[in-house]
Amino acid sequence: AALDGFQIDVQLSIMSFLSPQDLCHLGSTSCYWRAAVQDPLLWRYFLLRDLPLWTSVDWKSLPDVEIFNKAFSEESDNELYDYMAVYKRSCPQNRRSLKSSRPRYGAVTSFLQSLVTQAEPRFAMFGPGLEELDNSLVQKMMTCPEILLVAGLPQRQIHGIGSGVSFQFNNNQKFNILTLYSTTSVERRKAREEQAAAVNKMFYQENSVVGNQQAMHYSVIAQVKKVCEVVDGFIYVANAETPKKHDRQEELARILAMTDPTLGPPNRPLLVLSCVSHVDVKRIPCVYMAHQLQLNLLRQPWMVQDTVAATLAGLINGIEWLLEEANCKNAQ
Repeated sequence: AALDGFQIDVQLSIMSFLSPQDLCHLGSTSCYWRAAVQDPLLWRYFLLRDLPLWTSVDWKSLPDVEIFNKAFSEESDNELYDYMAVYKRSCPQNRRSLKSSRPRYGAVTSFLQSLVTQAEPRFAMFGPGLEELDNSLVQKMMTCPEILLVAGLPQRQIHGIGSGVSFQFNNNQKFNILTLYSTTSVERRKAREEQAAAVNKMFYQENSVVGNQQAMHYSVIAQVKKVCEVVDGFIYVANAETPKKHDRQEELARILAMTDPTLGPPNRPLLVLSCVSHVDVKRIPCVYMAHQLQLNLLRQPWMVQDTVAATLAGLINGIEWLLEEANCKNAQ
């Protein structure tokens, strides 16, 4: 009642200091406030303020790039965007609450799966974040049993490229990660010492023309092709540190080469670990990473998860999503 005496612009100013959750609670008090809290400019402000702080975004929740690239126009934007709905759909906290409110069949599924012998889900992990960061994500994964337990070491490896390691998730589900490096460890070490970019031997470039422009197109070498044909999903480790320049167009071309539907089922999930070396490094927000990589062009399910190599922060959330998606696709 104390707010009723203020003019609408003052009310909006006060509401801008509330959290979105408090704003929704305010909207449940009366018909007037139910309408007032849906002001599109207010929710656009919340969206632009909060999205750089979100730690994950997926193929269902990525906000349209136009929302934060163009100036607000009340007449046109009211027709194009429901900012309140976009915020609710995109906010990780709201996505988690919606997920937890759905019926859970995990216990039954786990019991039924225990009656059938199944191979461990296999995921191919690749990307510049494996090699460019000061802290090694793979090394940390191998030496942090309290976060991720190593369940089996590789029996063999693809010459000069990588090897598969079995891990055990917190619900005792095992999975295998095959790490694919751009080149041999000796060549990678030499490139770091010389502060030069290592030549990526996983791909070879094929020039193609789209319209009047030269298009970048990659294909994978024979050894990597065999990996892509048998895995259940992909993990792309992106370098999310802002001081370094990134060629996201080239990265997208390589992601498309790995997830080429001619190499396997087209619906295999892709987890993008938007990775920095340690918590003090300034990072690119995951929503911006998704747009830079143009993940909206992909046809399979994907998620971008902020990750810290030094602590593995965020990794478990990403792995949990990947296993759920892979299990869902295998069930289908």
